[in-house]
Amino acid sequence: MQSLWMVAASLLFACMGVCVKLGAEQFSAAELVFWRGFIATLLLGAYILVRRLPLATPHVRTHIVRGTSGFVSLVMYFYAISMIPLAAAVTLNYTSPLFLALLLVLWVGEPVRRGFHAVLAAGFVGVIILLQPTLERDQWLGALFGLGSGIISSVAYLNVRRLGELGEPEWRTVFYFSALSAVGGLPWLLSAGPFHAIDLRGWLLLLGVGGFGVLAQLCMTAAYKRGKTLVSASLAYSTVVFSSAFGMLLWGESLPWTSWLGVALIVASGVAATALSGRTDTEAVTD
Repeated sequence: MQSLWMVAASLLFACMGVCVKLGAEQFSAAELVFWRGFIATLLLGAYILVRRLPLATPHVRTHIVRGTSGFVSLVMYFYAISMIPLAAAVTLNYTSPLFLALLLVLWVGEPVRRGFHAVLAAGFVGVIILLQPTLERDQWLGALFGLGSGIISSVAYLNVRRLGELGEPEWRTVFYFSALSAVGGLPWLLSAGPFHAIDLRGWLLLLGVGGFGVLAQLCMTAAYKRGKTLVSASLAYSTVVFSSAFGMLLWGESLPWTSWLGVALIVASGVAATALSGRTDTEAVTD
C-alpha cells in the first residue's frame, strides 16, 4: 500500500509539472506559485476550520525561513519547467537530497558514514553529465534555475526537519508554507494586472497546479507515515519517469542516453544519501 501511495504522489507531482509548463504560456512563474499557494491555503484552511485545529505556533521564525526558502525554490523550479525539458527540470530539482546531506554534515555537524563522499561525488557527476549534452546555450538559464531550486529547497528541508524536532504537526508546516507562497507571489500577480481576464483553460491549469500539488502532498505524507522511509524516498524519483513520459507525449521532448546516465546517477546518489543519513525529512516539503 505504501508503494501505491508514493507512486500516486509521483504521478500527481508530474501532472502538476505539466500544468506548470502549459500555464507558463499564460502566467509568470511567480503567478503560478501564488495560485499554487493560494489554492492549497484555501483547502488546508477549510480542513483546519472543520477540525478546529490551532494555528498558533511558538516557532514563527523557523516557519518563515522554511516558507521563504520553499517559495524561492518553487519559483526557480517553475521557471526551470518553463524553459527546459520537463524531465531535466524535475531531475535537477531532485538534487536536493544531495545538498541536504551536504548541509547536514557541514552545517549541522552530523557524522559522516563510509561512502558518503563517493555518493555525493557520483551525484554531482550525474548533474554534469545531464547538463552538458542535453541543453542548448539558450537553455542554460533554465538549468541554473533547476539546480538552484534543488540547492535552496535543501534549506527548506533542513528547516522542516527542525520543525519536526520541535513537535510541529505537518499540516501546520504545509499551511504556513502555502500561505507564504501565496503572499510571496502576490506582488507579481498584481503587477500582471489584478483584473485581467483568465479564460477557462487558464483556470483549469491553475486549479491543476494547486489541486495536483495538494493531492500529491497528501499521498506522499500517507506513504511516509505508513511505510519505510527509504522505500518512499526511492519511489519518489518515479516523478522523473512520469515527467519524461509526459514530456515525450505532449512536447516531443527526448533525452539522449548520456543524459539518462546522468539521471540514473542522480537518482541512485539521492537514494544512497538518504540511506546513509538513516532518515529523511521531506514529508511536508516538496512541491
